[in-house]
Amino acid sequence: MKNCSIAVSILSANFANLGKDIEELVHSGLVDSIHFDIMDNHYVQNLTFGPVICKSLIQYGIRSKFDIHLMIDPSERLINEFIEIGVNQILLHVEYSKNIEKELRKIRNNGCKVGLVFNPRTSLETLDRLINEIDSVLIMSVYPGFSGQLFIESSIERLLEARSIIDKSGKDVLLEVDGGINFKNVDKIVQTGVDVIVVGSSVFDQSIGSIEALNIFHKKIDFCKKF
Repeated sequence: MKNCSIAVSILSANFANLGKDIEELVHSGLVDSIHFDIMDNHYVQNLTFGPVICKSLIQYGIRSKFDIHLMIDPSERLINEFIEIGVNQILLHVEYSKNIEKELRKIRNNGCKVGLVFNPRTSLETLDRLINEIDSVLIMSVYPGFSGQLFIESSIERLLEARSIIDKSGKDVLLEVDGGINFKNVDKIVQTGVDVIVVGSSVFDQSIGSIEALNIFHKKIDFCKKF
């Protein structure tokens, strides 16, 4: 089984201690990237944060991959700002982008990786069509907007479908999943062949602490890799 890495979403983090908490996660070596959910209270019913948070964390001294999940309109100006900051990857929703091909190419042409995001009921037809234009695909296993939602079980079949499309293409495209991942369901999720799992509330809302929560996730991932 392929290696599976962990991205931590800051949507559930304590923003009063954000720099310190993210620094602790990065220094633990248990996190591959930090995931930022950028929402404008238009396409999803929540308002979160923008480039200033990412820039502040970089200035604070955080040295990690930054994955930017955009749920905004218009997106062009903020895409430019995130590229200028030097983030590693920008993820675009096929449902929200008016000119997805143009935006994908613009991001890649500026030296930043790019991915497509699919909501739970969105057909994966666009993935098959644009597989040559992306570095990753993110399957949402909840409806975007708020943390702490339950994993949608039909996402397992969607992950398997996406995995098949990627494998048939022969392209080096990462398969990511985000939403409702916890200690109880991570095993079956990893077995679909995902490359990256995005976790948030299951790390930050644990009484055992975020580092121990990540250790448990890694133990479960390592166990799945044996079979």
